[in-house]
Amino acid sequence: MYRVQLNNFEGPLDLLLFFIKRDELDIYDIPISYITEQFLDYITLMEELDLDVASEFVLMASMLMSIKAKMMLPREESEEDEIDETDPRYELVQRLLEYKRYKEMAEKMADIDEETRKKYARGYHDADEVEQQASGEALKDVNLFDLIAAFRKVLSDIERKNIVHKVEKVETTIERQAEFVIERLQRSGRMSFTELCTTITHRIIVVVTFLAVLEMIKEQQINLFLGDEPTDFYVDLKPVDEIIGTN
Repeated sequence: MYRVQLNNFEGPLDLLLFFIKRDELDIYDIPISYITEQFLDYITLMEELDLDVASEFVLMASMLMSIKAKMMLPREESEEDEIDETDPRYELVQRLLEYKRYKEMAEKMADIDEETRKKYARGYHDADEVEQQASGEALKDVNLFDLIAAFRKVLSDIERKNIVHKVEKVETTIERQAEFVIERLQRSGRMSFTELCTTITHRIIVVVTFLAVLEMIKEQQINLFLGDEPTDFYVDLKPVDEIIGTN
């Protein structure tokens, strides 16, 4: 159908950490019913987007539902502030903490590698400055789930306006919607995904437009920005200098 392959596709632990960070949850006291509902909701959206939902997501969903069931059983209250081994969430919390430490270390190593590359690889200080200015505040490590949050919001807006239930058959392609995105950005400059979809009245067109944006990010055709609103993101065409620098 409209399949898009992403090189840096996040796993189920990334999704759980995304919820914890987004909703400012206590990692030692995870509201398991809420986070299970959110997790299953995101899996449904990812399947609709044909994003190759890996078996690890299904296994995690099963684990969350099992923990949710166990949490409903009566158990002794622990006097400890931190979660103990009798808590059904204990194994999940330990996995999340370990993975969080691993990610933080990997990010530090990546930062060190980037600084080393800038300092020694090319030896052209001016060129580095041009690249930095061209990149601006574009984010290189935006989480896929940040983007899906914006996608959910646009779909909800369309459904709320009751303009999605139309009988006529709608056909489009990722390539056609990529041209639509480029045309809008050339005309108006940087805009949010919500603004990008204001003229779209069909759910399937929103889906394909989102996939087109993912493909353009993957192909480094556009820059990606996160604003203050957690349920939206911004895109802009890459400056010429930056495009040349990536080739």
